[in-house]
Amino acid sequence: MEEQQQPIQSAQPASGAAKSASAQSSGQAKRVLIVEDEPLLGNLLKQRLGKEGISVTLVRDGEEALRSLQNEVPDLVLLDIILPKVSGFELMEKINSDPALAGKKVSIVVISNLGQEGDVQKGQQLGAIGYFVKAQLSIEGLVSQVREFFSKN
Repeated sequence: MEEQQQPIQSAQPASGAAKSASAQSSGQAKRVLIVEDEPLLGNLLKQRLGKEGISVTLVRDGEEALRSLQNEVPDLVLLDIILPKVSGFELMEKINSDPALAGKKVSIVVISNLGQEGDVQKGQQLGAIGYFVKAQLSIEGLVSQVREFFSKN
């Protein structure tokens, strides 16, 4: 199978506007929302990103993720696709159609077991700025990509 891991881009997602300069220069800790129903992976990512000084919120399904995003938009969302209640694809569709979120920059990186070209394309069409297949993913590689994203944004 062809490797579907793609580096995180610094391009604007389809649904977003630029973040304000004051938020970027305020020196606040970077914020990541992890949407992952697999407890081991979710907790490992949360712990590892926390060691980087990143503020991490971990939720287990798409409904929790939408509620979290409606309260506060993080700097980056790490999103699984196969989730209970609301899938990752459905969540991205809801973000794009939610008037309260559509005008905000929601940077999404997909982390999924779905690695077919059609899945990757669908994620990108819905606004994902990166797509990683879990079977080809190392935690350190992902952390490196997150650091690179934050260095550019």
